[in-house]
Amino acid sequence: MHPEILDQDGYTSAAVTEAPVRELFPGIRFRPLWTGGVAHAGVLEMDAGTSWPRRDVHEPGPEEVFVVAGTFHDGARDYPAGTFLHAPAGSWHVPASATGCTLFLFYPEG
Repeated sequence: MHPEILDQDGYTSAAVTEAPVRELFPGIRFRPLWTGGVAHAGVLEMDAGTSWPRRDVHEPGPEEVFVVAGTFHDGARDYPAGTFLHAPAGSWHVPASATGCTLFLFYPEG
């Protein structure tokens, strides 16, 4: 065991089940997990049959998405669990899920 790992400055952990829940739209929830300067990470949960009501534009920086569970639809195609997506700054999609999904989101530039 290396308990000194936990003593490193900035080394943190977060449990999804303990993260506060913010409902963005009906059936779509965000759970913030970490913030470091402008970068932040969290989990997005979408119930079956939900969709974003408008374009989700990636500003000021890119969005990194990992599909943890279910199937995510970006307005063009489906992505099953285990898929990684990189959406560059200025790009957009219209998130939806027919089956429901859980996504890990990382925003390196806010």
